[in-house]
Amino acid sequence: MLPGLRGEPMGGATMLMWIIILVMLAALIVAEHYRPACVQRAEENFLTVLLATITLVSFTQVVARYGFNTGWGGALEFTRILFAWMILFGMSYGIKTGSHLGVDALIRMFPRPLFKTAALFGALCGVLYGVMLLSADWLQYFGAETKGGAIAYWSTFFKVGIGLDDLRYPDWFRALFGVQERVHRWVAYVMLPLGLALLTYRCLQAFVQILRDERELMVAGHEAEDLVKENKNALRD
Repeated sequence: MLPGLRGEPMGGATMLMWIIILVMLAALIVAEHYRPACVQRAEENFLTVLLATITLVSFTQVVARYGFNTGWGGALEFTRILFAWMILFGMSYGIKTGSHLGVDALIRMFPRPLFKTAALFGALCGVLYGVMLLSADWLQYFGAETKGGAIAYWSTFFKVGIGLDDLRYPDWFRALFGVQERVHRWVAYVMLPLGLALLTYRCLQAFVQILRDERELMVAGHEAEDLVKENKNALRD
């Protein structure tokens, strides 16, 4: 039974995604414990590949269309999906590196204990935000008439098997695996629950780090100003 979902059994697709998320987070925790630098490089390389692929596909599409009056019909949908992946994956990386911009002018005026409390509250809000977007079923325990979330959304497409609008499997792939013509929508949307799970984990990680005085805030506030001041003469040099 899915916690908070009154009397309704957990579907196979939902169970599969929960298992994938738990395995992913467990592997991430172990990897960061033993090889934090490798995890850092892997995250950066993944974002770099996504951005480079978007740029390359967009460039070749422009050349093909205006230079040879042809092009790939699925290019727009493909780059749109990759851009969504970059956002969904990048938001957790931004929490990890503290690169999300925030306004901390008010809480900087608080006494140190109150400042830390506000920082912890912000990180906790991030955790709750991620959990609610992943699955809102648990809110039924508090009397809220709500259910669904990213996992349920992905599970629906996984069970129904709807394809994307323009992206299609290569002929050799269809012949080898016997799949439908259009790429399954759940393949494109798999980053939605995975990205939100990573966001939730990074917010929880930030909460613990703030509690241990290993970092001040979950976001970059006055640190951004400091970086600008430090590098204002970089272009001149």
